[in-house]
Amino acid sequence: MKKSKIIALVAGIIVVIGLLMSTFIVNESKQAIVTQFGKPIGKPRIEPGLYFKIPVIQKVQLFDKRYLKWNGDPNQVTTKDKKYIFVDTYARWQITDPLRFFIRLRDERSAQSRLDDILDGETRNAVASFNLLNLIRSSNREPVVSEDYLQELDELEEISVGRAQIEDMILEKANERTSDLGIKILDIRFKRMNYVDEVRDRVYDRMISERKRIADQFRSEGQGEASKIKGNKERDLAKIQSEAFEQAEIIKGKADAQATSIYASAYDRNSSSREFYSFLRAMEALEKSFDDKTTIVITTDSDLYKYLKETD
Repeated sequence: MKKSKIIALVAGIIVVIGLLMSTFIVNESKQAIVTQFGKPIGKPRIEPGLYFKIPVIQKVQLFDKRYLKWNGDPNQVTTKDKKYIFVDTYARWQITDPLRFFIRLRDERSAQSRLDDILDGETRNAVASFNLLNLIRSSNREPVVSEDYLQELDELEEISVGRAQIEDMILEKANERTSDLGIKILDIRFKRMNYVDEVRDRVYDRMISERKRIADQFRSEGQGEASKIKGNKERDLAKIQSEAFEQAEIIKGKADAQATSIYASAYDRNSSSREFYSFLRAMEALEKSFDDKTTIVITTDSDLYKYLKETD
């Protein structure tokens, strides 16, 4: 009994292992083909689910069903108008026929290498067939200068084919070359374009020169405005000072006239007040004209002498 149980258990294990080895699962993101001695057998398994195969003899090759990415290496390319630029592209592709894909390419690494040849080649051909203006523009819209200090742009040359149309041409040509590989290129775009180093340096130099010209223009206009403001200030200051001096002289003249009138009315009342007034004026004249080091010579009939002579 024990021996028969052991045999049954071993047989059961062998059956379970055989079932596990003879089944495989394809999930939603994958698609598969079954190969026997390296050759594909039957149709591709595209729908998700449980499938069967012969253990040991047959093997399963899984391929991605999702969109796959391709990133090109930046390459130096010459445009039709002899402009040297670096072009960097990217694309999205999908395995649409896993059986043909396996026969022609075997795996995704080989597919990426083949796409390098196809997409890089078609990109070079397209770039070399058009002028730089067609590659960087998508429409014939009018240029807008958003900064007042920049010069008005000349009218740009019109384009017949724009960037988006060139990308579509590359996509169409590339799909013609991949039609027998079991893959489809879904989209390709220019990720970046730039001048080569030598040309870019010259462009930057022109940009720097233009900005310096604008800065010099600002400084010149600022200096002119500063000189104008300074001149207006000095003119206004001189005018204010002149008017103030004139007004002060007028006030002083009126004050002197009024003071003289007051003095005259005060001292012209009688002979005593007139004599006293003459005495005060003489004393003021003496005080302002002479000091202890001054020597004067006057006649006896001088008006001052009568105030200076000794009296008995």
